[in-house]
Amino acid sequence: MRILLAAAGSRGDVAPYTGLGAELRRAGYDVALATTEAFAPLVRAAGLEFRRLHGDTRAHREVGGRRELMRAAAAFVTEMGQGFAEVVDDGPDLLLLSATTAPLGWHLAEAAGIPSLGVYLQPTEPTGDFPPTVTAGRSLGRIGNRAAGRFALAMTDRVYEGAVEGLRRRLRLPPLSASATRRRQERANWPVLYGFSTALVPRPSDWRPGLEVVGTWWPHQGADEHLPAQVEGFLRAGPRPVFVGFGSMAAGDAERVSGIAVQALRRAGLRGILQAGNLGLAAEGDDVLTVGDVPHSLLFPRLAAVVHHAGAGTAAAALRAGVPAVPVPVAADQPFWAARLAAAGAAADPIPFRSLTAERLADALVRVTQQQSYARAAESISRRMAADDGTGRVLTTIRRMTSG
Repeated sequence: MRILLAAAGSRGDVAPYTGLGAELRRAGYDVALATTEAFAPLVRAAGLEFRRLHGDTRAHREVGGRRELMRAAAAFVTEMGQGFAEVVDDGPDLLLLSATTAPLGWHLAEAAGIPSLGVYLQPTEPTGDFPPTVTAGRSLGRIGNRAAGRFALAMTDRVYEGAVEGLRRRLRLPPLSASATRRRQERANWPVLYGFSTALVPRPSDWRPGLEVVGTWWPHQGADEHLPAQVEGFLRAGPRPVFVGFGSMAAGDAERVSGIAVQALRRAGLRGILQAGNLGLAAEGDDVLTVGDVPHSLLFPRLAAVVHHAGAGTAAAALRAGVPAVPVPVAADQPFWAARLAAAGAAADPIPFRSLTAERLADALVRVTQQQSYARAAESISRRMAADDGTGRVLTTIRRMTSG
């Protein structure tokens, strides 16, 4: 059976699907992962066939207001929509679609007459339990939260409208708007499996049938992967350090932010590992090390704390390691995950990236490294996450969908 996974966005939006795809392949399925060119090495390293999607989020990355983010998203989706139909030219038997690719993938499934399944990393469905992940707002109460959630979906429809129109024309399908397509999928209880843990976000009781929270899908890790010798030496040379990294979302003054990080670490009396990332963090000294990409699953369990941008993947990796965090959200769904970590007691109160100072970061680091309640909360969530079987739940659903 041939399965096509389609995912797009930043590294954190794609990497979990390399692990999911590798596990599906291990279960006997023929798996391809369609994503943008930048992540081809990740896909191939997981033993999966790479299919190219148009577009590059790096070309549209902006840190600004909601309007700027909407413009950047629309530009990326328009690019991605071009040539999207080509990824199913060989006729897969099943489509697995991320939240980013589903509004386009639904039309491929319709044209090819094949089943599809949502595999999402963020809770996109409106609920009274919390406001939409992309608004970073406070709760508006149950009625207000649901209304805001519906508005967020309507804004997403607008982002996809042009790409959907062009794609349906290329597929020779009758015209149907992005919003009408979404409503049709909702009425049919189109199944979506959410790849995060109920330890952090319980399944809302007001969600429609077909929506399930199954547990985290972890990025593929090769059996021979290890930490670089320089990192191993630094870890052994003193007390547990703190990781500081802002992933692929942050943009700004690298020298200034690096200085803030180093000042905060030294004010708190802590050693640090700075991950360069897209921001380009860099610092030198006996008490600080700058690194590139390193496997979080190998590094994080050996740390005192993690300072991160609160992307879904990095937030989950820190929790999996049982390590407390200082979230510094930048944009998109990051404020949502940052607030979740803090509410669970596994992280300090979020410090918005725009408001980051050495003083605030140092104070937060002192709290999470000296007050054991943070580490205990992170360890408790880690144990609950270890009991999840996210991939197993996907396999069960696939077998149920295709058994007939």
